[in-house]
Amino acid sequence: MSQAIKETHFNFPGQVGFYKGKVRDVYMFDQELVVVASDRISAFDVVLPKAIPFKGQVLNQIAANFLKATADIVPNWVTSIPDPNVTIGKKCEPFKVEMVIRGYLAGHAAREYKAGRRMVCGVPLPEGLKENDRLPEPIITPTTKAAEGHDEDISREDILAQGIVSEADYVILEKYTRALFKRGQEMAHEKGLILVDTKYEFGKFGDQILLIDEIHTPDSSRYFYADGYEVNLEQGLPQKQLSKEFVRQWLISNGFQGKEGQRVPEMTDEILESISDRYIELFEKITGQAFVKADTGQIENRIEKAILAHLGQ
Repeated sequence: MSQAIKETHFNFPGQVGFYKGKVRDVYMFDQELVVVASDRISAFDVVLPKAIPFKGQVLNQIAANFLKATADIVPNWVTSIPDPNVTIGKKCEPFKVEMVIRGYLAGHAAREYKAGRRMVCGVPLPEGLKENDRLPEPIITPTTKAAEGHDEDISREDILAQGIVSEADYVILEKYTRALFKRGQEMAHEKGLILVDTKYEFGKFGDQILLIDEIHTPDSSRYFYADGYEVNLEQGLPQKQLSKEFVRQWLISNGFQGKEGQRVPEMTDEILESISDRYIELFEKITGQAFVKADTGQIENRIEKAILAHLGQ
């Protein structure tokens, strides 16, 4: 069984802060962020007790692939990827909204529509749609970035009225969001996939707007397989998804949905390996590239050395 990295506790010269997310460990410097993609995995807002070998590498390299492929559309925060699990980039001031864009009536938008609402984040939806229908054109349905608790839907009008983002900047965010989604859909189509919806985060470095965080990964996006989409739609069947849904389904089948009093089922080596294999499958399907497993013999030492070398230590 390959080693996995559950958490890191580095202390680098010049480091001014540290933040531990659900999946990423973020080391802060004056002008830079060093982001370590761990192998932690979360479901139902719970970080599961065991880490998944190669999951961090998979997500880090998928994000790197798409950030590189969209750099001609919008500049991004990345300056270096010194290790398969590490991305280093400019320390930006994030906009306090996430730019969610939807090409299909799925997920949250489908639930709102089913409840009778024909307006999502201030965007009107036509009558007569059914779940997973393609929308007449992609819609932007932003959410607030909550410091605590859940993100909340918000309209363009309220973002501007509350001064969360200036109108001049928001126009640019919308333009970038539509162009990135178009590119993402084209790249997905080439791989026999449909990019259903996704989210983008932006920040400012000085006066420049940059694309930050990850993009087009299975953790931040919803993909359907193109093969079978029309048949499933006509017959009212669920679409085959490329996502970490299989992890949630395994947990549900073993009596766990993140509710109070429920215990995470035993994650055996066999289960961990099968989840790892599925993540590698995701990488290969989504990028069209063969996955090359990094050496996990001394994974923490490997990561620390790569970061120190970048810092000139």
